[in-house]
Amino acid sequence: MIKPAFSVTLFMVVALGLLWGLNWPAVKFMLSEIPPLTLRAGGFSLAAVALLLIASGIGHRLKPAKGEVFSLILASVFIVFGFNILTALGQLFTPASNAAIIAYTMPSITAVLSVVFLGEVLHRRLVMAICIGLAGLAVLASTNLAALVAAPLGPAIMLCAALSWSIGNIVMQTRKWTLSPLARAAWFFVISALLTWPLVLFFEPLKDFRPPSPASLWIFTFHVAGPMVTCYVLWTILLGRLSATIAAISTLIAPVVGVLSSVLLLNESLSWQKAIALLLIVTSIAMTLVRPAEQT
Repeated sequence: MIKPAFSVTLFMVVALGLLWGLNWPAVKFMLSEIPPLTLRAGGFSLAAVALLLIASGIGHRLKPAKGEVFSLILASVFIVFGFNILTALGQLFTPASNAAIIAYTMPSITAVLSVVFLGEVLHRRLVMAICIGLAGLAVLASTNLAALVAAPLGPAIMLCAALSWSIGNIVMQTRKWTLSPLARAAWFFVISALLTWPLVLFFEPLKDFRPPSPASLWIFTFHVAGPMVTCYVLWTILLGRLSATIAAISTLIAPVVGVLSSVLLLNESLSWQKAIALLLIVTSIAMTLVRPAEQT
């Protein structure tokens, strides 16, 4: 019999995978009309306002505890600002499906960092899950291996994005937070917006901005409400329930959704490699989340 707590965690993992997966083709589409820094600055700002209003409306404390401000800034720099800026820039130089594949090397990076900085132990089952997940990503990457070798800038940026996300996860795990997940997510976007707008004004002057099409505006609405607001709240909750490594591996469903949705929505190619990779990644997720009773 499945425990209610496990059902809630599984629901959050699936929601994260679907929304973050769909975000890859969504961002790729918007980048054809909106400059990357402007896209991120606008998204950060709207997400910050929405989360602040929701958090204050339901009575969550927004003022950080003494000594918590630095950790908030550090976590937001890596897990929101760095990751999102780098993924937007990376998608300018590589297809959305490739970007998703490379970015999700972050579970293995997180696992290594967790051992070094958090003292986590990589049990045999977890090591196998990491290996199977990485094998799935390797199979996906093999579909466009020649393109990855010929154009290394995009993949290099995406690897930096994966590292940024992994470092952010470790920062989140290094302290006991007094702020609720909702309040933390709000601050992450406030700080990221404050960091991004000066870059926009310098590199992408607003006088050169052209209004996007209605289609891009609708997709931008989904981008803010789903992948930004909803997903970052769910992610902060998951990091409080699971270890950094297990939480990171659980999001391996996102590149699967990202690849398949890019095939359907952006007419990117579908191959037998992607089908095999899908099976491997789902297996990795199952091994990570459906653990023996003695480990729960």
